[in-house]
Amino acid sequence: MAITRGTRFPFPVDTDRESGLEALRAEHTASAVRARLQNRTHSYLRDVIYGAIDGIVTTFAVVAGAAGAGLADRVVIILGAANLIADGFSMSVSNLLGSRAEQQQLERARHEEQRHIRLLPEGEREEVRQIYAAKGLEGETLEAVVEALTEDRDVWVRTMLTEELGFPQSGRSPLRAAAATFLAFVSFGVLPLLVFLVQPAGLEIPAPFTWSAVLAGFAFFAVGTLKSRFVDQRWWKAGVETLALGGAAACLAYVVGLVLQNV
Repeated sequence: MAITRGTRFPFPVDTDRESGLEALRAEHTASAVRARLQNRTHSYLRDVIYGAIDGIVTTFAVVAGAAGAGLADRVVIILGAANLIADGFSMSVSNLLGSRAEQQQLERARHEEQRHIRLLPEGEREEVRQIYAAKGLEGETLEAVVEALTEDRDVWVRTMLTEELGFPQSGRSPLRAAAATFLAFVSFGVLPLLVFLVQPAGLEIPAPFTWSAVLAGFAFFAVGTLKSRFVDQRWWKAGVETLALGGAAACLAYVVGLVLQNV
């Protein structure tokens, strides 16, 4: 951290902080704000994390269950690969349909609000008034806000959708959400299976289940550290948290396979 003292600054000045403040000011000029709002992108972090963790858990669950039941490596490969593709596709389709259902729900709510505004404008205007009164506005300021928001029907409907019903201003792409889930599921889910996949190629690895568990643990930790880059959480804490939760699921699968090995 650089500290400077000059004739204009009788006290030490944190130049790193000042440079950061200048960058922040540049991001909040009228043109920068306009460009950022016009080019807003939606986050698909939830889909990536969801797909990655489930991919690791379900694939390693197959490996752990098969190892607990004493099945051959060939069976582990078949079951693991089938699970990796089928379950990954199933999750992505479920995410696609779920995201589309959210969009359809939003459209239905939009039509309902348009109908309410058309039939009972004063009642809807009172809802806007009470929503913003609850935010602390009152008197002439409150009435001015209500008048401005209800002057345009589109703005009025969007206000009711977000403030009354809690819908976002715009939805995410269902196809991108599904693709993010599937790619994360396959990319991370294949890691616990890698040690078994190289066996038919002639690369003999002793104690494959142990190495599979190590790869699964690494994958869990990697997903956690990846998440920490986008949230306010230390990388090691996010990694350990994900490793602990995913490891618990994997241990449960191993115990189930161990218990049912003679069935």
